[in-house]
Amino acid sequence: MVKNPKTFTVDEMNQLFKPEERIYRMRCVEGWSLVIPWLGFPLSRLLEAVEPTTAASYVRFETVFSPDEMPGQNTLSYPWPYQEGLRLDEANNDLTILATGMYGGELPAQNGGGIRLVVPWKYGFKSAKALVKIELVDYQPDTLWNAIAPNEYGFYSNVNPNVDHPRWSQATERRIGETERRLTLMFNGYEDQVAHLYEGMDLKVNY
Repeated sequence: MVKNPKTFTVDEMNQLFKPEERIYRMRCVEGWSLVIPWLGFPLSRLLEAVEPTTAASYVRFETVFSPDEMPGQNTLSYPWPYQEGLRLDEANNDLTILATGMYGGELPAQNGGGIRLVVPWKYGFKSAKALVKIELVDYQPDTLWNAIAPNEYGFYSNVNPNVDHPRWSQATERRIGETERRLTLMFNGYEDQVAHLYEGMDLKVNY
């Protein structure tokens, strides 16, 4: 649902959209966290280039499927390829980036290279790695973890200290490199920038 469907290489995107450094917190649903200096550009700039139609309301992300290189993808326990989704307003928020590098260099394959999504106010699994396709759609797309265990992984997956995962409390976290636990911040500390996206929503229902 775009007016200008396009195919880009990572190098072309780097030339067109000029990555900048973004230093973001990352919070894992398993209760650990860290701070990462990404190199990337706002997803909104890519969306502007392809011009979503007025019918588009969600963005669907699909990642690489290569079971010969990634033997774990041969298992039938997961609905490959890995896919994720955002509402269009979430995707257009300035915090949402497509990252092509980290720590001042290229993005390694194990961290999602050539290009990955980074949504810092959501749990890390929402930041899908190794993207190969981005689609604009008019329905809430399926996401891999929500499809497998909807009682554990919601579509929104916003960092929320008041909504525990069935196996892990989300009230505190351990930042890698530290021994003490710290309090988890609502929306991972980005409440001022994103809370308006969820006004009127019950975030315990829409977890």
